[in-house]
Amino acid sequence: MMNIIGTGLSGLVGSRITALLSNYTFEDLSLESGVDITKSDDVEKRLTASSASWVFHFAAFTDVQAAEKEKDKGKESISWKVNAEATKNIASICEKLGKRLLYLSTDYVFDGKADLYDENSIGNPQGWYAKTKYEGEKMVKSLKDLGLVVRIANPYRANPIGKKDFMHKILERLEQGLPIAAPFNQKMTATYIDDLTKGIEKLISINATGVYNIPGADSFSPYDGAMTIAEVFGVDQKNISKTTFEEYFASRAPIPQYGILTHDKIESLGIKVHTFREGLIEIKQTEKKII
Repeated sequence: MMNIIGTGLSGLVGSRITALLSNYTFEDLSLESGVDITKSDDVEKRLTASSASWVFHFAAFTDVQAAEKEKDKGKESISWKVNAEATKNIASICEKLGKRLLYLSTDYVFDGKADLYDENSIGNPQGWYAKTKYEGEKMVKSLKDLGLVVRIANPYRANPIGKKDFMHKILERLEQGLPIAAPFNQKMTATYIDDLTKGIEKLISINATGVYNIPGADSFSPYDGAMTIAEVFGVDQKNISKTTFEEYFASRAPIPQYGILTHDKIESLGIKVHTFREGLIEIKQTEKKII
């Protein structure tokens, strides 16, 4: 049984991955276990004591709007300390101890001006959150034979723990009869966390390094995504309206208008990813069983 130590194991993504990878043992690297990942000494002490050969770094400051509001603080901002400084600490200790590091990154590291983004595309982050995550990417890439960057986009899952994913937020509003205005001229992909888990399990089994994208199999506009959620879950679509990307993000943090990650590389390893509709159908079936 493989032993893995990780950050963010109780979050939206981490809790699902650890639940699905029940044949692995996980050690927690977090404040709950007495470790402040922004402090290098804390990280070194804990990683040195661990027999784990892989470190999963899932913890991140993911509130895009809150991050943008603190960008003037620069390296003193919480988002920088968690996404960049903590990643630097973990990466440097992994290099020192010879441990492999898996880092979750985001489609937001791109500027959204290209049609598609593969693993070799050059990042050009626009918002502060994206810039802090891209700094983390660069630190993990510098590990070369020990570093693995996995890029995801808009993760969603069945029965989210803690904060809701974007899909359940939309579904909740629709079920409450609240209006949703969604851009029709934006393109996105969405990562089904069950697919991500299968991809990660494959990658660590072959000691993969470098960069891998694990998005969904298709791209869609937020408007079409909301309509699909309503259709699959049998909710009235009348409260969904179209808006433009420019209008919707006029007073919000900048994100890519076209953030389409390719998935050819992960599928070349035999990992098939779901379309958004397929993922939603599977989630609906899973949540029905629990009810």
